[in-house]
Amino acid sequence: MHVRISRLAFKSLRNSEYTMFISQLVAIFLKYDADALQLRKSFDRVVALTPELDKIRAQDLSSAYSNMIRDLDVQRDNLFSTFVSMVKTLEKSGIKSLAPHVEILKRLLDKHGRDIAEAGYSAETKRLNDFLVDISTNANVMAAITATNLALFIDQLRTVNTEFASKFMVRVEESSMSEIINTHTIRRVSDKTLVSFFDAIEFCSSEYEELDYVTPAKELNELITYYKTMLKGRESRRIAGKDISVEAPIDPKP
Repeated sequence: MHVRISRLAFKSLRNSEYTMFISQLVAIFLKYDADALQLRKSFDRVVALTPELDKIRAQDLSSAYSNMIRDLDVQRDNLFSTFVSMVKTLEKSGIKSLAPHVEILKRLLDKHGRDIAEAGYSAETKRLNDFLVDISTNANVMAAITATNLALFIDQLRTVNTEFASKFMVRVEESSMSEIINTHTIRRVSDKTLVSFFDAIEFCSSEYEELDYVTPAKELNELITYYKTMLKGRESRRIAGKDISVEAPIDPKP
């Protein structure tokens, strides 16, 4: 009995969805006898995509790590900028009891600079480390931090900067070992392989009417319908102006 495999707009799938779709497709068809269905060569070409798809998965994980680093950088930028702003606000407040402490904090910022948040990743990490060490090793500065109730900002800044430095180092090490891949080229080849596989199923179902192509085709179409529904929902949310997550490229801080 002739079957038809529904077609999916592969280009609309994000990398993570694309690789998951092919993994699920392979898992479904492994339950069937590709040799008996005269689909061994066509199916093996799909299975052979796995190593290249694994590279896309690895690159996506690396990108996710880069996003985490970017978020930590934004957080430490905000914390330091808030600290600078608070010192300025305290200076303008005219509170006499805090004036000596504010002067100490102003000298601290004069020494280390108020533009730390504008520095590049590595430079900012070093400057913040120096800034934080200066605070923790100077009793007068520590007293000023406590008196002005800014200890919470400093503690959180220290935590975030330490976490950033750790994750950034891991990211650098991973990048040095990572292979640069052309995702678009891999996906173009994979797209053609998948279309050829679907075409083969449809052709064989007409040529070998005594074989059961209906059952595997039903499972594959259910999988494809799931992804079509997901893409349709995403497009509806986009049109409605609702927030949808995207896999944005990572633009390193200069």
